[in-house]
Amino acid sequence: MSGHSKWATIKHKKGKTDAKRGKLFSKLSRAITVAAREGGTDPAMNIALANAIEKAKAESMPKDNIERAIQRGGGGAEGEQYESIVYEGYGPSGVAIIVEVLTDNRNRSAAEVRNIFSKHGGQLAQPGAVAWGFERRGSIVVDGAKYDEDTVMTAAIEAGADDVVQDGDAFEVLTQPADFAAVRDALAAAGVQFEQAELTMVPKNSVKLDETDARKTMKIMDALEDSDDVQEVYANFDIPEDILEALAG
Repeated sequence: MSGHSKWATIKHKKGKTDAKRGKLFSKLSRAITVAAREGGTDPAMNIALANAIEKAKAESMPKDNIERAIQRGGGGAEGEQYESIVYEGYGPSGVAIIVEVLTDNRNRSAAEVRNIFSKHGGQLAQPGAVAWGFERRGSIVVDGAKYDEDTVMTAAIEAGADDVVQDGDAFEVLTQPADFAAVRDALAAAGVQFEQAELTMVPKNSVKLDETDARKTMKIMDALEDSDDVQEVYANFDIPEDILEALAG
């Protein structure tokens, strides 16, 4: 499992403060609204909306909030208009970072992302400089202490998963983006609950970090994720799980 996936799973398990959760719900709501506006309000016909809703549910976002976000998107052109922008850059120790933004003010977002990179020892790069080192995949993380490998492997592979990788006490099911929903639903039908299920950017290669560089990298990751306009942050760091646990605490 990529370091970024481990980091996300650990933080999800530990939960968030009310203030952090409120900001997270705002970002999730924005993603649902934009997906509904661009592809329609029927999740069965709009994979981006279906994925945004599933992510919101995984974070325990109230059903009423989800429905309101869909309705806003279905209203068409009313309200704020957001555009999607992707920034690429490097963090401490040359860690490759991709930042996905939804914003109603391109200049504001660009300035803020640039400032975060600069403040934390990183730098922005030209489009394409980093993206080549990642690939879009579906990632479903299952607690290996609750389910045996055969159960997870059988349900996942039969539904079209590319691979099932064991990392410590967790299994990561990897899929092509088009197969993600089918594999996720097949696991659920088999009674397998997941710690995390999302479309993500999986790095082709990782940068191993010691504790000192890990702390620097986590600071820039947290600062980016805390930015109001930032929806997703992906990186190719590899940090031992015990250090990640300590940093998340």
